[in-house]
Order: sequence, then C-alpha cells, then structure tokens
Amino acid sequence: MVVAHRITSAGVSSDNLAFDILFLFARRLLLTQPFRKIFTAAPDHIDEMGHVNNAVWVQWVQDMATAHWDAVADPAHAAEFVWLVTRHEIDYRGNIAAGESVTGETWIPGEAKGAQSARRVDFTNDAGKVIVSAKTMWAMLHRETGRLARVRPEVIAPFIVNHE
Repeated sequence: MVVAHRITSAGVSSDNLAFDILFLFARRLLLTQPFRKIFTAAPDHIDEMGHVNNAVWVQWVQDMATAHWDAVADPAHAAEFVWLVTRHEIDYRGNIAAGESVTGETWIPGEAKGAQSARRVDFTNDAGKVIVSAKTMWAMLHRETGRLARVRPEVIAPFIVNHE
C-alpha cells in the first residue's frame, strides 16, 4: 500500500516520507543560519578617502535584506507583503578599498512587534573582522494597499536566528 505524504508548509509533496523528512531537516538547518552574500568594492564605490563610501554600505545593507527576503520568504508572503526601512543604525569599525571583498551576514534577531521587525547585518573582511555592523528596523506593508501589516509568526519564523 502506498501512502502519499504532503508537506504543504514547505511546499513539498512526495510519496516518499524519508525524502520529505530529510528535505524539512535540510530546510530547517539552512533557515537557522544567517544569510550570507559577498560584496566586492568597485571603483565607483570608492570615495575621496580611498575606501567604500558610507552611502554604499547603506545600499549593501538594503541589498542584504532584499536578497534574504527573496531567498527565504514563502512565495505567497512575498506576493502579499513588501518591506519598508524605517531606521538604520550603522557602526563603522573599518573599511575596504577597490577590489577588496566583504562577506555580508544578516539575520532577524527576534520576534516582530506589530508591523515592525529588527534586522542585523554584519560585514566581515578577509581577516574575519566585522568592519561594519548595522541594526535596521523595517515595517511590513500590504503590497496591494500600502498599509501597515502585522507581522505574523509564520511570516517571520524562517528568518529568525539566535546569532547574538
């Protein structure tokens, strides 16, 4: 007798329970890690001081948040909601020059409050030192109406990492 197993919350439907369990385990493992992306400083990122301009770091913080949402969000949630930044708090402890790279790492440090969610972003140089660290606040909006939307637990859960 063949029993079909459907794991709808993960978007998986299979007749193989072992495969479904392994898929969910792998997905959960990936979702409990910070999201990472590499950035390389181009000549047009460099300011008169010879290193990456502060405005570029702000753009990279936003790029990290967007890439994380695009990679992890449930497609139904991505279709329904959009995020708007409400605050950036950035600490600069170092910098990089043209041609040098950093690894960006982002995660949500805890539960959302109403329509607001905090996000952390760290940029680490090749020596493993965090040179730029940001705490940002985001508000979730209904894509269709542009009105604030309470961040439900199932929307934020895949992004929460205990990384502090």
